[in-house]
Amino acid sequence: MPNLRWIFIVFLLAFSLISPQKADCQGQSLSLLQEADSLFSQKQYKEALQMYEQILYEEETYSPAMLLKMGFITEGMGDFGKASLFLSKYYDYNPNPSVIDKIKSLTDQNRLEGYEISDQDRFLSVILDYKMELTAFFALLLVLSLIMIYLSSARQSPFLIPAFIFLLLVFVGNNFTDPPEKAIVTGSPVLIMDAPSAAGNLVKRVEMGHRVTIHSSEDIWYRIRWGNRDAYIKKSDVSKI
Repeated sequence: MPNLRWIFIVFLLAFSLISPQKADCQGQSLSLLQEADSLFSQKQYKEALQMYEQILYEEETYSPAMLLKMGFITEGMGDFGKASLFLSKYYDYNPNPSVIDKIKSLTDQNRLEGYEISDQDRFLSVILDYKMELTAFFALLLVLSLIMIYLSSARQSPFLIPAFIFLLLVFVGNNFTDPPEKAIVTGSPVLIMDAPSAAGNLVKRVEMGHRVTIHSSEDIWYRIRWGNRDAYIKKSDVSKI
C-alpha cells in the first residue's frame, strides 16, 4: 500500500509543523498579556490598552479578564462605544444580566436587542471553546486509523471507513465551525434600512449598544437580521465583536 504510506508520512509532517507554530503563537500572546497586566496593575492604563488591543486585533486572542480590563480603561477614557464593545464580547463568555445592565448604563438604553442566547448558541459555544482539542483528538484517531490500515493484511481494511469519517471531522472542524459574525452598534443614531441604500425604507432608528448578526457584506453595508426580516446597516455604524 505505497500510497497510504505516503499519505501517512505527509500527514505526520504537516501535523508536526503546525503544532509548534501554534505553541509559539500562544507563548507570544501569553508574554504580551503578562506585560500588559503588569502595566495595568501599575495604573499605566493607556499603555496597557495599546498592548491589549495588539493582543486582540493582531494576535487574535484574548481572555475574559482582559476584556473586562479593556472595558474598564475605555469607560474611564469616556469611550463608551468601545467599552460596550469589549463588554459585549465578554458577554459571550459570561452571559450574565449584570453585563447587559452595565452596557445599558453606558449607552443610556432601557432595552437592548441581540443579547438573547439559545440552547443551540450555548452548545455551539462549548464546541468552539474546545475546537482545537476536538480537532486534535480526531486527527489523532485519523493517524491511528491510517496506521491500522497500513498494518492490516486484509484486502479491504475495516479501518477505511473510520479513517474517512475522522478525516471528514478534521476537515469540518478546521473549516466549518467558525461562529457567525456579530457586531455591536457603535454609532448614534443609526438607521437600519430595508435595502442597501440610503434611499431604502427605514426599518428602525437605534442607538449604540444593540448587537446584530452579520450575514453578508454589500459595498458599505452589512446584511443583518432585525426582528423577523432582513435588513441593512452601514459598516461604519458598527464594530465587529
